[in-house]
Amino acid sequence: MFNRRDIVVTGLGAALGLAPTAHAQPAWPEKPVKILVFFPAGGASDVLTRLLAEKLTSYFNQTFTIENKTGAGGNIGMVAVMNSPADGYTLGSATIGTLSINQFLYSKLGYDPAKDFVPVSTFWENCNVFAVSADHPAKTLEEFKTWAKAQPKGVTFSSSGVGTTPHLAGEMFGLKSGIKVVHVPFRGSANTEVIAGTIDFAIDNLASYSSLLRAGRARALAVTSADRWPTFPQVPTMAEAGMPDFVITSWGALVMPAATPPAITAKLSKAIQEILSQPAMKERFLQAGARAISASPADTAAFAATERLKWKEVVRLSGAKLD
Repeated sequence: MFNRRDIVVTGLGAALGLAPTAHAQPAWPEKPVKILVFFPAGGASDVLTRLLAEKLTSYFNQTFTIENKTGAGGNIGMVAVMNSPADGYTLGSATIGTLSINQFLYSKLGYDPAKDFVPVSTFWENCNVFAVSADHPAKTLEEFKTWAKAQPKGVTFSSSGVGTTPHLAGEMFGLKSGIKVVHVPFRGSANTEVIAGTIDFAIDNLASYSSLLRAGRARALAVTSADRWPTFPQVPTMAEAGMPDFVITSWGALVMPAATPPAITAKLSKAIQEILSQPAMKERFLQAGARAISASPADTAAFAATERLKWKEVVRLSGAKLD
């Protein structure tokens, strides 16, 4: 039985065109949620996704599990997410590669990063470091450029493989500086070759060089982040070192199949932003070699699109291909 107040409130809602459930949150998640990680266990993407999954489990009082689905630079995992039900129970831990670079490296990708997924939020980023041997004569980036231009055969740089951000960063340095650079790919990090001086430089993941830098076995000439990196505040940015417009960060974002209800992506994005705003989580991410970041679904999509524009041109100029 309705009383007068019920009738007034209901009538006002109808007059305003509001459905009774207009402000209701989706019940999701009502069962365990699976997050596919596209790279092997123990890598940066895997470690950071597990840190976030642990907190999401507590936040929602529902299990968030990790499944490593690797291969083809992350493309296999992306296709698996694309083909999963759009019900919010399968997520993908995407990266700069799978969302903004791979489409320019592979002739057959198997998915459209802009159309086949809805981004939830970015959640981590790390930067590269321009590293040389501790015995190298250059103490600054400008000194290195002067030294490199005097080498008749050019200079060598290493990476963990064609199409990786260390590879493309090295190519970008050569293009912007006018210095002849020769790419020497390795399986995994080649930091031992750099510190020995058999490879002239690398613009590699900072986490791979952190211990070497602290031990004085390698020298950091610059970092590729927009601002100085929190764990190495004494190292200048590329812009400060004399090379503007050279911001390169690796990053990760959670994605869902494109048809996932917006209410679910919004609810998860809000949770991620709250979790990663906590000082303790920021510190845990820094200890793992990354910075905790977050963004709305719309801002995440716009960021990935901007990154595509940048890397499309770098890949084109480098000539890098993976098939």
